[in-house]
Order: sequence, then structure tokens, then C-alpha cells
Amino acid sequence: MHMRVAIVYNEPSPSRYDTSGETKAVLGVLDAVAAVQRALLELGYDIIRLPLTPSLEQARVKLRSLDVNLVFNLFEGFCGYPETEALVPEALSELGIPFTGCPGTVLDSALDKVRVKVILQAAGIPTPDFQLLNPQTLHLFQLDYPCIVKPRGEDASHGINETSVVDNPARLAKQVQLVADSYGGGALVEEFIDGREFNATVLGNSQAIVLPVSEIV
Repeated sequence: MHMRVAIVYNEPSPSRYDTSGETKAVLGVLDAVAAVQRALLELGYDIIRLPLTPSLEQARVKLRSLDVNLVFNLFEGFCGYPETEALVPEALSELGIPFTGCPGTVLDSALDKVRVKVILQAAGIPTPDFQLLNPQTLHLFQLDYPCIVKPRGEDASHGINETSVVDNPARLAKQVQLVADSYGGGALVEEFIDGREFNATVLGNSQAIVLPVSEIV
């Protein structure tokens, strides 16, 4: 009997990311789904695809209906609502269905860039000096320019583009206001470090396996 694997992902839908010019990033999940499906079929697994669309309760009903051995989790949250990213692993944990990727608690923590920086600092891992600012607290700014301004709670690089690096008070104020208007909440302002960017993928539970490091270019 072949193992049945469900590929669970968020169905791209209109969201506030459309007006931010980030539609391409949202649609990227479909490329990932296709690539994972090809690989799993080549390995002999039976595959079903399960796209999820808002609402939360409908998503939970679909997950409860699954009759599979494993879920390959590519769900990144409903479009425009990254805080829902933990929905799938939390539901699957309750149902006792094995799944790939991080548990919901880790996804929740990773979504908060300020929380991640505090965790890194506590572990002794260097990270640029930062402040959490909004348009009303700009007068408290005390970092050294240049700085990079990011939404505090968006997934990956949403809200980060060529205007995110600022080198004077006027540009800082404009970018913090843009983050507040577009994404809500505070803006994470960090001292900017010019350099290369890498991804390091770690697999495993009790014993970790680090895959080859890839560079974002």
C-alpha cells in the first residue's frame, strides 16, 4: 500500500499584498506545490492537493476530513493574514496527523521579527541594534544610519524593498509611516548591514540535519 501524502497550501486570493506589488511572492506557493508534487510522485507516493481559503472553520473541516499518512505543509497563512500561518500545524497536531515543517508555536514566534531578535540576543547570537518605532515615537530614534525599516509581523520579505534602507530622518519618517499605513503595527528599524543573504535549512526533530546552504541573489 502506497503512502498517501496531502500537500496543504494557501490558495492565492486577492489581498492587501496586491496593492503592495507583492503578488508574485504570493503566487510563488503554486510553484512550490508543483515542484513538491513532482518529486513525491517520482518517489511513488499517492498525492492529493488541498488548497485552503478563508475561513478558519472551513479550513479546519477540510483538515479533519483528511485520510492520509502525512501532510506536506506549504500553508503560509491566508493571503494578507500571515498570523494564520500556524493554523495548519496546530490543527494537525490536535488531529494526530504527522506533518512536515515547524510546529505552530515556532511559526508564531518566527513571524514576530522583534521576538526573534530578542531570542537571538539571549542566545548570544549577534544581531544588528534595533528599535520598534511608529509615527508617534520617531522622536525616540537613537540608531546610526543607514537603517532598514521592516514590518514587525509580516512573513519573509513582505514589506521590504529598495526604499526600505534609509539614511536620514525624512526617509526614516516616510518609511515608518508607509509600514504603519500598509501593514499596521510598529516598524522594526535596524542598523543596516550590507552583505550577502543565505538560507540554512534544518531537518529533523531529536537529531538535526543541516542541508546545503543556499544564497539569495
